[in-house]
Amino acid sequence: MAAAALRGRGPRPFFSFSSSSSSCWRRPRGLPPGPSRPLSGGGRPGRSTFDVAVIGAGILGLASARELSLRHPSLVFGVLEKEKELAFHQSGHNSGVIHSGIYYTPGSLKAKLCVEGSLLCYKYCDQKGIPYKQCGKLIVAVEREEIPRLKALYERGLQNNVRGLKLITSKEIQEKEPYCRGLIALDSPYTGIVNYRQVALAYAEDFQTAGGTILTDFEVEDMQMAKESPPGSEEGLKYPVVVRNSKGEEVRCRHLVACAGLYSDRLSQISGCSPEPRIVPFRGDYLVLKPEKCYLVRGNIYPVPDPRFPFLGIHFTPRMDGSVWLGPNAVLAFKREGYRVYDFSLQDFMEATAYSGLWKLVLRNFLYGVGEMYRACFLSAQLKQLQKFIPEVTINDILRGPAGVRAQALDNDGNLIDDFVFDEGTGDIGGRILHVRNAPSPAATSSLAIAKMIANEVERRFEL
Repeated sequence: MAAAALRGRGPRPFFSFSSSSSSCWRRPRGLPPGPSRPLSGGGRPGRSTFDVAVIGAGILGLASARELSLRHPSLVFGVLEKEKELAFHQSGHNSGVIHSGIYYTPGSLKAKLCVEGSLLCYKYCDQKGIPYKQCGKLIVAVEREEIPRLKALYERGLQNNVRGLKLITSKEIQEKEPYCRGLIALDSPYTGIVNYRQVALAYAEDFQTAGGTILTDFEVEDMQMAKESPPGSEEGLKYPVVVRNSKGEEVRCRHLVACAGLYSDRLSQISGCSPEPRIVPFRGDYLVLKPEKCYLVRGNIYPVPDPRFPFLGIHFTPRMDGSVWLGPNAVLAFKREGYRVYDFSLQDFMEATAYSGLWKLVLRNFLYGVGEMYRACFLSAQLKQLQKFIPEVTINDILRGPAGVRAQALDNDGNLIDDFVFDEGTGDIGGRILHVRNAPSPAATSSLAIAKMIANEVERRFEL
C-alpha cells in the first residue's frame, strides 16, 4: 500500500478523492447540539488522558474515532472539538448528497471508497433509522459538444462498478424530470440525499456508547512532548503528548489523529509539518427555489463537468426537508468559517492572498473566476445557467439561500489537491501524530470506508 512510504518527510498523497460538490450551509432543524463532556467539575481547568485523541468532531473525525473504539475496546479514546456542537462546519454545512462514484479515475482508491462508502452509508442509515431518499441523479447534456464527455463519464462509471447507470434519451429525461430539458443524460438511480449532521451525531453516539469521551469547546492551540509526568500520576510518561487549548486546559495522550478540516494546515504546522498543502477557503453560495416551485425538481440534476474549470458548476439539489437548492458558485472566502458575504478575518485573508499558489490558480482560471464573481452578484446571471436545464424557472421563483466554505487544499503551483494527504510532524512528537490534511468531497459519502483506512493507518503507525 502507498501508505507504507509515508515516513515524515513532508506531506504526500495517501489516497485520492476528487471534489464533486461544494459545501453549503444549513443548520438541520430539530437536531440537538452535539454531546459534550466537561474537562472537570466546577469550571476549573482539568486534565484527561487518552490512548488516542482525535482532533476534530466533523463527520470524518467522528467516523474514525468510532471505528478505532470499536476495534480496540480496551483502549481509551477521546475527541477534541473547538465548537460547542459537533459537525458544526463542513460536515453540517454540505449539500447532503450521497454520491455514487461516477467522476473518479477507474481503479483509483477514490472511486473504490466512494462506491463502497455509499453502500455503507445506506446500510448504516437503515440500521440507525436515519431517514434518506434515493432520489437519483441526472447528469444532463444540453449542448452537443457535451455529449462525448457525458459518454466518457458513463464508461468511467461502469468501470467503477456504479450501480444502475444508464444513458437516457431526451424523452426519458422528461419522464424522470418533467420540467428538465436536455439532449441525453446519464441516469444514476442510486444517488441519494441525507442529513449528514444527523449521520455524524449517530457516529458520536456510537463512539460514546463504546466508552469514548468527547470534549467540546476545546480549541487546540499547542501540542508538544511532555517533560514530566502529570501530578499524582503513578504511570510516568505513559501519556507523553500534551495538547493545550486556548483556555490553558490540557489533555495528555499516547497518540494523536488530527481531522481538522479548515484548520488542518495550521494544526499540522504546530507539530512541525511542512506548510503545504495550504488550505484556501472557497465559499459556495446557493439559491433556493420558493416552496411553491419545488415541484419543478424531483431529484439531483447536474451539468456535464467541464475539465477546463476547477469546480463542477451549478446544479439542482433536493433536500431532506423538501426544499431545493440551486448552485453553488465558488468564490474566495475572506474568512475560513465565513458563511456570510461580509464575514472577514484579517489573518485568513492575508494568509490566502499572500500564498503564491492561490495567485497561480487565479491567473490560470481568470475568466472563470470573474464569471463566478459576476454570477455571485447578479441573480439573473445564475438564472441563465439554471434555465438551460429547467426553462420554466424565473427570477421570481428563486431566493438567495445558504452558503458554506470548502477547505480547498492547494499546492505551491496552484494545483487543487484532490487526494487525501496524510502527514506527520518532526522530532519526537512526529511519530505520535497523524494529520489528515485534506479530505475533500465526497468524504461525507465515504466516511465509513475512509474511517477504515484511517484506522488501518493508525494501527500501522502507532502499532496499536
